[in-house]
Amino acid sequence: MKYVDEFRDGALARVIAERIARAVDPRRVYHFMEFCGGHTHAISRYGVTDLLPANVVMVHGPGCPVCVLPIGRIDMAIDLVLPAAAGKVPGKRKDVTLCTYADTMRVPASRGLSLMKAKAKGADVRMVYSAADALRIAQDEPGREVVFFAIGFETTTPPTALVVRQAAQLGLANFSVFVNHVLTPSAIAHILESPEVRELGTMVIDGFIGPAHVSTIIGSQPYDYFAEEYAKPVVIAGFEPLDVMQAVEMLVRQVNEGRAEVENEFTRAVTPEGNAKAKALVAELFELRRAFEWRGLGRVPYSALRLKEPWAAFDAERRFPMTEHSVPDNKACECGAILRGVKKPVDCKVFGTVCTPENPMGSCMVSSEGACAAHYTYGRYRSAARSAVRSRTTCARST
Repeated sequence: MKYVDEFRDGALARVIAERIARAVDPRRVYHFMEFCGGHTHAISRYGVTDLLPANVVMVHGPGCPVCVLPIGRIDMAIDLVLPAAAGKVPGKRKDVTLCTYADTMRVPASRGLSLMKAKAKGADVRMVYSAADALRIAQDEPGREVVFFAIGFETTTPPTALVVRQAAQLGLANFSVFVNHVLTPSAIAHILESPEVRELGTMVIDGFIGPAHVSTIIGSQPYDYFAEEYAKPVVIAGFEPLDVMQAVEMLVRQVNEGRAEVENEFTRAVTPEGNAKAKALVAELFELRRAFEWRGLGRVPYSALRLKEPWAAFDAERRFPMTEHSVPDNKACECGAILRGVKKPVDCKVFGTVCTPENPMGSCMVSSEGACAAHYTYGRYRSAARSAVRSRTTCARST
């Protein structure tokens, strides 16, 4: 196949669906977690679950970096450009410009703020499309301290490393990065080792659909550990509906055959070794943090990056007095449980009512790749909502 439409062929999707239906064991239930929000959106947008047998259950994973970013990290960014919000001296850092991606702007923080609301209060927060945009602003405005809100899985880490190296080469003393890059393999391991799996049994996972874009950087080899250590199959898949369905079929066959291997459905973009140049660049500039907080997962050991000591001058956390702190999620919001795969978006009481894309209460609804945003945007919640209404109506009539 060459063109994207070929990966959305409805007739071929039904053929794969028939193969999956013949392959599944009717005596068991299969639980497969898609780690990436891109997969979650493909599943919701194209109605993939409607084509799967009832005993194949898709479990939504962490989704995207914006979804797993804890509230405390947003607070740190806000305090950097709006110190008055934290009870500090007003105007103390008027010369700081924070550059960030669009999704991060609307994530609710504490004190009723977000980066967008901080901007409305006078903070210099600018939306950019790339790390290179932030570097360009630092070049154009040498009188301002420009901080790039660096966020993302392994896919966006190399561009951050590149702009830091370029800033050093250019001698830009007014540029730094607030590093929030996290690592997918560590998160998968943490999910498999969490109490919800080993103690409470509230979340069963028989296999993973591995991330697509991330794997183009790190390759398929890092997932070998999960297949061997936890006996869980991993199938790396592209983001088109036929990619996802093919991955489900491959996972079903592995489970049926008692195999736990890493398979690559996304061969058109992913290799076993990944992108050697990108990995070398990241290794040159970054090192592992001992632990990092993930929304919904807590503190995950060795799951995030920071700049190495030779590049410390470009690290905003070392350059400015930024204090890391933990902030609990809104009690009404189930983002944490949804990110772990323990609950679905429709299990949240505020989903689709108080919490909508126009008025998000949690990161899963803010991010364009969040599970709640996918369910709301593509209407996957409606049948569940109607069932709940029918159930309440039946109960009312019976009383």
